[in-house]
Amino acid sequence: MHYLLELYSPKPAWLILDGAARRAYFDTVGAGMAALSGIGAEALAMGAIDGGKLHASAQQFYAVWRFPDEAALDALLAGIAATGWHDYSETVNAAGPVVDFPAHLAQLAAI
Repeated sequence: MHYLLELYSPKPAWLILDGAARRAYFDTVGAGMAALSGIGAEALAMGAIDGGKLHASAQQFYAVWRFPDEAALDALLAGIAATGWHDYSETVNAAGPVVDFPAHLAQLAAI
């Protein structure tokens, strides 16, 4: 099992688009997402980041995804890029396979 955490904020290129252009872009994104659901990409949570929390991200939005394998994760990342998402959003991705708490502590200890 793999997870992807996206953190993103709109770029100036997004902010200058009018409502019709934004809707047209979202139609393109929606069509691409429908195709990716067949590979097991699952959106778990999305929303605005609460900037009032301790050590909050400077990014404005987040998305959390789950995948059956790394190939599905890579397919979603490629699909997102193909929509032109990164032209409109400053994005930071954190992705990787799931480990349990003791295994994660071992990862940290190994550094």
